[in-house]
Amino acid sequence: MAQSPDIRPVSDTDFDAWLPLWKGYQAFYQVDIPESATRTTWARMLDPTEPVHAALSYHEGRAVGLVHWIFHRSTWTPGDYCYLQDLFVAPDVRGGGHGRHLIEHVYAQARAANAARVYWLTHETNTTARQLYDRVADLPGFIQYRKVL
Repeated sequence: MAQSPDIRPVSDTDFDAWLPLWKGYQAFYQVDIPESATRTTWARMLDPTEPVHAALSYHEGRAVGLVHWIFHRSTWTPGDYCYLQDLFVAPDVRGGGHGRHLIEHVYAQARAANAARVYWLTHETNTTARQLYDRVADLPGFIQYRKVL
């Protein structure tokens, strides 16, 4: 990619650009998030009182990537942590720097908010993305456990 992607926070007019990327993310992880959760998430990302944020990456005027992040308290540091929850780049532009720039965008937002850490999860089989993640972050070796309620 010759120039850095144009990364912008989502606005209330971006739903139609964001939704196909959100659906692409769900397809990648083979999940189907209910419409009600999608609408609630979108509303939270637009609400300045919520700790949920989103940005889109554009290529030639088209939204081709999304990132969502959430600030939350930590018992280990006075500063919040920043959880990069969702990252997705359209398959036809992968390898063009959008993922890296979206992560760097979150890093900048976290620094501006005086967060102590940015972290995220990915599936162990997501080998292509992990090649990027290994270059831009540290792998701490923790294992995630969960219980769906």
